[in-house]
Amino acid sequence: MNKNLQELTQAGVSIWLDDLSRERIESGNLQDLIDTHSVRGVTTNPTIFAAALKGEAYSTAIAAEAAAGSDASRAIANITSQDVAAACDLFRPIYDSSHGVDGRVSIEVEPGLANDSDGTVKQALELYKLVGRENVMIKIPATINGLSAITAVTAAGISVNVTLIFSLDRYDRVIDAYLDGLEQAKANGHDISKIHSVASFFVSRVDTEVDARLEALGRPELKSKAALANAQLAYKLFLERFTGARWEALEAAGANLQRPLMASTGVKDPSLPDTLYVTELVSANVVNTMPEKTMMATADHGVIPAESIKSSFGQAQEFLGALAEAGIDLDEVTLQLEKEGVEKFIVSWNELVETVANSLKAAS
Repeated sequence: MNKNLQELTQAGVSIWLDDLSRERIESGNLQDLIDTHSVRGVTTNPTIFAAALKGEAYSTAIAAEAAAGSDASRAIANITSQDVAAACDLFRPIYDSSHGVDGRVSIEVEPGLANDSDGTVKQALELYKLVGRENVMIKIPATINGLSAITAVTAAGISVNVTLIFSLDRYDRVIDAYLDGLEQAKANGHDISKIHSVASFFVSRVDTEVDARLEALGRPELKSKAALANAQLAYKLFLERFTGARWEALEAAGANLQRPLMASTGVKDPSLPDTLYVTELVSANVVNTMPEKTMMATADHGVIPAESIKSSFGQAQEFLGALAEAGIDLDEVTLQLEKEGVEKFIVSWNELVETVANSLKAAS
């Protein structure tokens, strides 16, 4: 087992891989990462599958879907859910040993449903049934219309990975959506101890947008700090919200924390340390879903602290104040990033549909 990644796990961070493909599963690579790199879960998204389904590993599956008369959307749902189910099986021992906390594999609803609450709930239930594994997590974006879907899917007893969170205000509402869902699930007679959730707070994209604006304002000395400050204060909000009478009543009934998941943790600015969004976000109950490149960099030369978030709260708050004084409207930035995030996934989804449609046609 890699020493650095083992230390990260011991510090309370669950390492999830931000990638999945049939080739990764069938070659034994994913199992190897579980065995040697402390990987405890996997996340997927339309961009990941758009790249994966171009590979030769899917030719047999595409031929089977063509023979069954599937259209592109049906074929995508069938094929990706098969991959997710296979990955869930690999992670089942971790799922069992961690009592459902880890060993999780996420699959996302179609990004075009981001502003359609009813459509999101309907597809989330379909995907859960299609995968057929209790350690699957259904990814739902934290759009305004996604919030009620998060509550409804949680209330149905299904574990949710809430994705595309950029702002502290929206994260606060995501926590409410989860708590509402747990209360409804309990009222519906579900065993809420079986329900888990993560809230995926995006990191690197915040720096990319804020740093471009700081350059334009002539304030380069403030660059490359906004993403960490935002994520560190998200963890502070997590600590504050999962206390008090409301949470204690749910906890007494078996409820699990909705853990903060640090997403988009690959560094996009080559001048920054390539492990920055890992080593500066270490604390108990954190999930960090990493691209393989970031994971390998951390394994090779990451210096893992015992804790690096709680001591940063004051500094993070001061920095966001300095950003505002410099003319950066972080609320505007995060709303823009949410909109762009949905749009980018829609582009990836359309690319995926086109790829699969062409492959189905060729296989017919």
